[in-house]
Amino acid sequence: MAIATVNPATGVTEKEFPPHDAAEVDERIGEAHAAYLALHETDFAQRAGWMRAAADILESEADELARIMTTEMGKPLRQAKAEALKCAKNMRFYADHAEGFLADEPLEDASAVGASRAYARYQPLGVVLAVMPWNFPMWQVVRFAAPALMAGNTGLLKHASNVPQTALYLDTLFERGGFPAGSFRALLIGSREVEAVIRDARVTAVTLTGSEPAGRSVASIAGSEVKKSVLELGGSDPFIVLPSADLDSAVATAVTARIQNNGQSCIAAKRFLVHAEVYEEFAGKFAERFRALTVGDPLDESTDVGPVATASGRDDLAELVDDAVAKGATVLAGGAAIDGPGWFYQPTVLADLTDEMRIVLEETFGPVASLYRFENRAEAVRIANQTTFGLSSAVWTQDAEEEAYFVRELQAGAVFVNGMTVSYPELPFGGIKASGYGRELAAEGIREFMNVKTVWKA
Repeated sequence: MAIATVNPATGVTEKEFPPHDAAEVDERIGEAHAAYLALHETDFAQRAGWMRAAADILESEADELARIMTTEMGKPLRQAKAEALKCAKNMRFYADHAEGFLADEPLEDASAVGASRAYARYQPLGVVLAVMPWNFPMWQVVRFAAPALMAGNTGLLKHASNVPQTALYLDTLFERGGFPAGSFRALLIGSREVEAVIRDARVTAVTLTGSEPAGRSVASIAGSEVKKSVLELGGSDPFIVLPSADLDSAVATAVTARIQNNGQSCIAAKRFLVHAEVYEEFAGKFAERFRALTVGDPLDESTDVGPVATASGRDDLAELVDDAVAKGATVLAGGAAIDGPGWFYQPTVLADLTDEMRIVLEETFGPVASLYRFENRAEAVRIANQTTFGLSSAVWTQDAEEEAYFVRELQAGAVFVNGMTVSYPELPFGGIKASGYGRELAAEGIREFMNVKTVWKA
């Protein structure tokens, strides 16, 4: 795949970038390794100052950066700006909290291990490779980069090939804030070149956000080199509505949860499981709102849903919908690609789904929602847990006992009660099953790429 900005709203290639050759890749890995050695001489206060300065730069350039992201992958402009500002918030969060998250952890009773003192110390591993997707081209990267740099690691970024301008912006951002040259370097390479980077002795670990096949490949390579990996893969998150729910709030939130980022989010609600008592009312209101969404130019502030990021992505989405319809699914809204330039797809709601339809078990990456009717909570849990994914989930209920049941039974890395899944710097983020392993954000995220060194003193 060419490394290029191809505007998904028009299908026009706006900029192309030559890939880095082997010599350039080697040089950039060397820069990241040298920067890691330099960071050994710094403390948390110094790194925090640099991180806050980088956050200030990012915030001051949020409008310009938002247009770059929207042009490269098609998200509505206001969402792109919100993403940039969220990144700045995350950077300040780790500037404020990294030292506390990584403080020595003393054993209260050191005599139990025959010591006068015993404690665990967190120390950075070194150069970490990040393989990142296009759907949140800033946030996915910064939620790794901010804790990694604050911990004293350095980063290499293999970004998706369709967001090169965003990658190059990140290549200089932290250095502009004051971090040593090379602390974070972008590699303009294809997926075939990733293996060699992972196997480089100067690279100590890898994190990937992306598809399940990509995750399996990266994990197997890292495993063969005995290097740490963290994976955040796909999701087919359930959004469960019980009779006690505030139905109007549930409907409004459900629409946002599905069509945010043009429906291209791993943690977007994708399967809407509604109790039979309120199914008809929910389905009617939900489909009505989908039909009212404005699809169009993502640079237009009035647009609700922009294009799918790539032509192949739209084709994949259409295949899932067409397969379901051919096998008996009912289309309550949308159901087809939109003719004309760019890769637009109608906001779509499907009902009457059966197990032989691909869409039941596969991830839909675009503005398509699947509706399910259930009779009791055990059936809801069965449907929710039947996919191989386990990223996040949402449940809407005013009943405390029901809440406790779903929090316990849902197979997911998170459960959001009476809300939609959102990633926050303050909360650990990640999945189980085929959605990956490890955690990002919060204290858990910054500790993933650390050596937990045990210290024992007689």
